Amino acid sequence: MGKRNDERKYAVRRGLHGLGLFSLRSFRKGRKIIEYIGKVIDDAEADRRSNRYIFGVQKDVNIDGATRRNLARYVNHACRPNCEDRIVGSRVFYIARRNIKTGEELTVDYGKEYFDHYIAPKGCRCRAKRHRKASLVE
Repeated sequence: MGKRNDERKYAVRRGLHGLGLFSLRSFRKGRKIIEYIGKVIDDAEADRRSNRYIFGVQKDVNIDGATRRNLARYVNHACRPNCEDRIVGSRVFYIARRNIKTGEELTVDYGKEYFDHYIAPKGCRCRAKRHRKASLVE
């Protein structure tokens, strides 16, 4: 999929947690929405880079999604997301968990570790009636 095609499917604008990615078309449940792209790096390099766009794929395989070409980096966290990640080898795709309407913000559950470190301290701003609970870390 070329960049021009992607730009017709998505818009980046103010979302739940800063900038968000919004759908410019509808997606049916189970459909691939977007690929999370970037340089594939090992765990040691991920620790050195230490940015919020590192996506852990498997042991010693991570994607540094900080590149501006990676529109999927704007998919925000939600406790009741409309997307889920699907890992295929060393690639990551966001898939629709339910039917998504034109204009909806695309969201995914970032997982416990990211939620505890980045979202819980500031408070989750997603619109879920029940939010993910932060772990008790001592």
